[in-house]
Amino acid sequence: MLARDKRASLYALSFTLDCLALIAGYYTALQIRDERWLSAAGQPILFLAIPVFVLIMLAREVQAVETLESRLLAMRRGLGALSATLLVILGVSFVVNADEISRAGLALTFGAAAVYLVLGKLALDYVFNRTMHGQALATVLIRDGLEVESPNPALATVDVAAAGLWPDPDRPDKIDRLSHLVAPYDRVIVACRTNHRAAWASFLKGSDVGGEIVLEENLLMGAVDVGQVGGRDTLVMSLGPLNLVNRVQKRALDIAVSALALAALSPLLLLTAVAIKLDSPGPVLFRQRRVGLGGRQFDILKFRSMRQSDADGARSASRDDDRVTRVGRFIRRTSIDELPQLVNVLRGDMSMVGPRPHALGSRAGDQLFWHASEAYWMRHALKPGLTGLAQIRGYRGATDTEHDLQMRVHHDLEYVSGWSLWSDIVILLKTVRVVVHPNAY
Repeated sequence: MLARDKRASLYALSFTLDCLALIAGYYTALQIRDERWLSAAGQPILFLAIPVFVLIMLAREVQAVETLESRLLAMRRGLGALSATLLVILGVSFVVNADEISRAGLALTFGAAAVYLVLGKLALDYVFNRTMHGQALATVLIRDGLEVESPNPALATVDVAAAGLWPDPDRPDKIDRLSHLVAPYDRVIVACRTNHRAAWASFLKGSDVGGEIVLEENLLMGAVDVGQVGGRDTLVMSLGPLNLVNRVQKRALDIAVSALALAALSPLLLLTAVAIKLDSPGPVLFRQRRVGLGGRQFDILKFRSMRQSDADGARSASRDDDRVTRVGRFIRRTSIDELPQLVNVLRGDMSMVGPRPHALGSRAGDQLFWHASEAYWMRHALKPGLTGLAQIRGYRGATDTEHDLQMRVHHDLEYVSGWSLWSDIVILLKTVRVVVHPNAY
């Protein structure tokens, strides 16, 4: 079980125990005070206390890496959220003049809840130490030609130099292998030779893990922080994926929108499949390898719109492309050919919003994408999307020049660095205006 999955399970356990502590506190108070003294307008105060408590817990990050590693901090944040909930209920009762609420009953409820919460944190700390041995973050040390003493014998160490493996920007297959190698970890520390540092920096900035490079010389290389391993400084090149709350929000939006869209558009999807089958021989769906999250490759799904397509995407579709079928011309112009990617979103390969995924042979003019833009690999720090910021700003279709690609990368990095749930919603709404676009052919 991956460290991040274990953390998610412990977060869920912590959240459940905290809520149960408040519920148990309420029922403990009921053993001493009559129910009518713990009600407002005929409703138990628990109906107000639980949602307020949940919101405050989320705001105070009661469930976080640091609270797993420090039970005192976990207790302090949990008790702080409990106290804030009590103040909210007192404030509400004062505003609505709910004199029927017993102050002694509230004191009993939240006093007992505090005791149960502390006991819950002690139990959680025991489970955490048994399952994760006191380490909430999984770290791997990657050696690429530079020897660094491991500060912990239990620290995972991989010698990629022995396998001739490094993030060669001309070898997407190596980047794919490395991305799969580091995916299970939260923190990746790279000890590499000087001539590989730029490549590792680019790889880490485009990865969905926290990445650092061991510092041997005074070269900042755009580092965002400084860390340490084995008594030596490291340059922090990436801070890892979105935090848990943001990942849950983004994934929930993806599942909700893609599932609803698939259900609503199922008649259109069926008609399109029949039309493709009747129009020309071949499969209904077209599959192609694309570069996804952290540089890991996946198979993208599209409705087949051509009689024949190159597997690596080296030849982009042109306005009068003779490979495009009659049905294909219509579904490309209306973006219907992209709809099967809703399945990619549902199974987690893609997001509804993010940088568009490209084929391995995609070119800007006569240059491969990663040659046309030095920042190209950094755009893979978030999942690729069915639509994105670059698309709603008009950057879609063929990349005839290096400038076309550089502008798309620019907007993709703007999206990655400034992500918010609201930005995803706005981009989805604005996508409706560019479904039919003059550059879609």
